[in-house]
Amino acid sequence: MAYRLTKKALLADLYAAFLCAKKHKVNQPYVKHFENRLMENLKEIADSLWNHTYKPEPSTCFIVERPKKREVFAAQFRDRVVHHLYYNYTHEIFERTFIADTYSCIKGRGSHYGIRRMKKHILEESHNYQEKCFVLKLDIRGYFMHIDRQRLLTITLSTLNKMQHHKIVCYRKHTWDDEVDFPFVRWLTKEIILLNPIINCRIAGSEDDWIGLDKAKSLRNAGEDKGLPIGNLTSQLFSNVYLNVFDQFVKRELHCKHYGRYVDDAYVVSSDKEWLRVIIPKIRNFLISELELELHMGKVQIHNAKHGADFLGAFVKPYRTYIENKALNRTIQGVYQLDTNKVVHTYLSLNSYLGVMGHFSSYNIRRNLFLQERFLKLAPYNNNITKFCKPVLI
Repeated sequence: MAYRLTKKALLADLYAAFLCAKKHKVNQPYVKHFENRLMENLKEIADSLWNHTYKPEPSTCFIVERPKKREVFAAQFRDRVVHHLYYNYTHEIFERTFIADTYSCIKGRGSHYGIRRMKKHILEESHNYQEKCFVLKLDIRGYFMHIDRQRLLTITLSTLNKMQHHKIVCYRKHTWDDEVDFPFVRWLTKEIILLNPIINCRIAGSEDDWIGLDKAKSLRNAGEDKGLPIGNLTSQLFSNVYLNVFDQFVKRELHCKHYGRYVDDAYVVSSDKEWLRVIIPKIRNFLISELELELHMGKVQIHNAKHGADFLGAFVKPYRTYIENKALNRTIQGVYQLDTNKVVHTYLSLNSYLGVMGHFSSYNIRRNLFLQERFLKLAPYNNNITKFCKPVLI
C-alpha cells in the first residue's frame, strides 16, 4: 500500500526544513521574525500544504555584482522552508538517476570535487600526460533563464513516477518515517515549478541596477513559461533534473567516457580532437530539439590538456592546478578591500580566502598577498600560510 503523509508527520518535516533554512542565517531579521511565531507559522504552512491551497508569496528581485553581475530572485522565508521540505523529500530520489559526474547541489560533489574529477579524466585519457589529450569546454547560454518550465515539469514527474517503483530507503533523514507520499510530492512539484517569479515580484534597488546585464540573463526578458529563479534551493535541484536528460545523451548516445558537468558548465576529454569537433553539432542539435537550450558558441573551445584547461575557477595543467585568473583577481581585490579595524570580519575573510587558495598551487601568491604588515599585526599565520591563527581579541 502506498505511503500517505499524516499531518503530524508533515509538521515535523516542516520543523526539520525550518532548521535547514535558517542555517547560517540565524541573525537575519526575517528569520527572527518567523521564529517569534514559529509553531503558528509552521502550522499555517502545514494547513495550506495539507489542504493543497499553498501558493508561494511574491519574491524579491535584485542584482548582485560579485562574482559577476546576475539577477537574483529571493523567495520569502516561508517559501524557503517549503523548498527545504521538498528538497529533503526528493533530492536522494533524483540523485539516484544522475551520472557520477554531475557535480553541483549534491553533498560531497561540489566544485573542488568537479576539479579533481576533471584532472582524473585527463590523466586517464592522456595516460598520465604521455599522449596527446584535448578538453572540449561547453557552456549553455543563459541557462536558468531559458529552462522551459512545462518541459521541466514533465521530466520531473516522469522521473518521480519511474523511481516510485524502486526500493528507496530512508531519504527522509529528519523524522521517524522513511517513505514519501508521492502524490503529495507530485502536487508540490507542480506548484513550485510552474510558479512565474515575475508576477508581483518586489524590485529591491533601482532599475538602473539592470543596466549592463545581458538580456539573456534576466527572467524579466524571458518568455512567460520560461526560466527558474536563481537563488532558490529547488532551482538548483531542478537544474540538474533538467540537464540529466542531456547527461544521459552524452554518456549513452555519444559514448563520452570522460565527461563532467557543473550546472551549465561541462567538459568532454578525449585523445581524438577531430571526434570532439564532430560531436559539437550533435550536442547543439540535441539541446535545441529536446530542451530548447542553446550552446554559447563563443565559449565552446577545445584545449590541449598539456597547455592547460580551466574549469570552476581552476586552471588545470600537468601535475599542478592553479587558481584561474578571474578568480584570482577577485581574491586580490577582496583582500585589499579588507578593513583591519573590523577584526572578526577580517580574520574570517582571510581564512576563507586561504581555505580556497589552499586547494591550488599558490604558495608564492599566498606569501605575496597575505604577508602584509596590517594582517600580521592582527594575527600570526602557520608555516604554510594556509591559516591565520585566532587573534587574541576574538
